[in-house]
This record gives sequence, C-alpha cells and structure tokens, in this order.
Amino acid sequence: MAIYEISSDNFRKIDETSFSSAGLRERQDLQRLLRSQIEIVSPDTLVIAEEFSQWQDSNRRIDLLGIDKDANLVVIELKRSEDGGHMELQSIRYAAMISAMTFERAVEVYTEFLKLLGSTEDARSSLLEFLEWDEPDEDRFAQDVRIVLVSAEFSKELTTSVIWLNERGLDIECVRIKPYSDNGRILADIQQIIPLPEAEDYRVRLKEKQQRERAARKFNPDFTKYDVTVNGQTHERLPKRTAIFTVVRQLASQGHSPDQIAAAVPWRQSSMFRIADGDLSSEAFVARQKADAANGGKSFEERRFYCDEGELFHFDGKTFAFTNQWGHRCIEAMDQLIKAFPNEPISYRASE
Repeated sequence: MAIYEISSDNFRKIDETSFSSAGLRERQDLQRLLRSQIEIVSPDTLVIAEEFSQWQDSNRRIDLLGIDKDANLVVIELKRSEDGGHMELQSIRYAAMISAMTFERAVEVYTEFLKLLGSTEDARSSLLEFLEWDEPDEDRFAQDVRIVLVSAEFSKELTTSVIWLNERGLDIECVRIKPYSDNGRILADIQQIIPLPEAEDYRVRLKEKQQRERAARKFNPDFTKYDVTVNGQTHERLPKRTAIFTVVRQLASQGHSPDQIAAAVPWRQSSMFRIADGDLSSEAFVARQKADAANGGKSFEERRFYCDEGELFHFDGKTFAFTNQWGHRCIEAMDQLIKAFPNEPISYRASE
C-alpha cells in the first residue's frame, strides 16, 4: 500500500522511506518521541519507566514500561528494522520478568522515571489518579501483562508467531510505523496490524468478560449498613460512604476545617476533598473543576464526590467537596476521625 496526496487533478504518490534513511534513530528519536506521546501506539497508557532493567542477573532492558487503565503492565518494544527481528520472543521474556511487580514497586520505578524527566510530580498520587483509584489495590494491580511491539514492518514469521501466542491467551499487539518522505518532511503511517482493528471490539469484550469473572472470584463486597449517632440523633441504615460523610459533615458543622479533618486520616489526606477558591454553588463548583481538568489539571468526575447543593463545605473563602470513593478501609477512616475529635458526640454501629 502507499500514501497519496489528493489534488484537484490527480493522486500524487508520497515516497516511502526508511527510518535510517531519514536519520531517525531507534532510542534517541523514536523512543524519545513515543515516550511523551505513547497514546499513538498504546491508548490509555501511562509510561512509568524507560530502558527499565532493574532485575538481577540480566542486562536486558525494556524500551518503555507502562501501566494501562485496567492496571495491567504494558511492555512496549521498539524496532527500527524492516522486519521486527525476534522482538516477540524478547518481549515475552520481559513480560515474565516483570509480571510479579507490585503497586509499591511501580511507585518506586515511576518516581525514578519522573526524576530523570525533571518532573516534580508525586508518583504515587499520579499513578492513583491515572488508575482512578482512591487507594492502592494490590489484588487488582498487574493481574496481566500486555505487550506492544512497534516496528517499521513485521515479518510473516513474527506475525504468525504473535497470532498463535494470542490464541493461547497472551495479549500482544503489533503496531506498524511506516515512514514516508515528502519534500523534506517525514510523515508516518501508523497502523495496528495485530489484532486487526475490525476484531478489536470482540477482543476487548472477551477480555472484559474474563476480567469480570476473575474479579468475581476474588471480590466479596461488604453491604453492611451503619447507624450513625451525632448529638443524640441517630441516622439509620446508612451505606458506608454515607456514614463517613455524615461524620465529616458533623465535624465541619462544629467548626473543624477540612484540612484538620483530612489530617486525621493520613493515608487519605491528599484526596479526601476537592477544593475551589470562592464560596461556590454546586453548579459553579462542578463547572470550575471541569474547566480546570480541561486545562491540564486533575481529572474530575462529578459522581465521585458529594457536590450537590447542601453537600459542599465552605471554609475560609474556599469550597470543598468530600469524596464518596471509599473501599474496605472506610470504617478504619471513620474510627480515625472519631478518635481525632474525642470531644465530638459521634458514634456508630452496624445496623441490625
């Protein structure tokens, strides 16, 4: 296949070239560019390491190591060659070597990567935000390893091997980046060739089904309701998230600042509230948060916070929305809040 420019008179063929002829190097150019625009070859992926080689008794290096939105590790291997070499075998070794990585280890790796980039971002917070988690969940982290192979071309031998491996449960994608030269400009035709885009929806649905079945075997949700008593008034049969919101609302009504409340739960302190300057209504607060997210700030989903009218907190010229995302440590957080403010008449018990 070829790329053509369409004019009013004809199709003009764009000349195909090679990366070497274009003066593009594998690591110094392709890898560097993809590092900051990984969505080109692997959407919904966060790069957490480059040239990763932190394992014993091996000098092998992963070109780029990432995490996807399903908390799977992603091994991304690049080749400038015209056939991809034996990159599928190399990447399988890498996948096996990192398959036991934990969330905490990923934070350490990402911290080092951010330092190399000169970034002051907090690795843990950034990783949790990318995964849309409120706290680490080792049971859901790195349950699988995906492989993305990127090359100017792939040999029939390699593609046959990848198709066979995918049919046996591996998750390998082949993305072709073919360079073209046009009057001094270098263009790139980027296409996923395995699995075929036409089969991608079926593959995703099948993978999601397998993940749901795996999660169902591991996850036993707790639907316990709680009776929360404040100032002698009992609010009965509250879900956990409503129970802790009731506790926080009582503390705020007694003049305790959101900063003081959040400090009582150190492991959740940085993500307990979303904040905006000004004494805002619900509509204005949500609009402000969405606008900030659109301009490069933290992502914001309204459903993850108590931000309806009457639910927001106003303190010291700012507006605060309390998170409703609480997992198995919700009751631990309530205990910490009650302990931190012993003079407040707050108690709770599991509903009968």
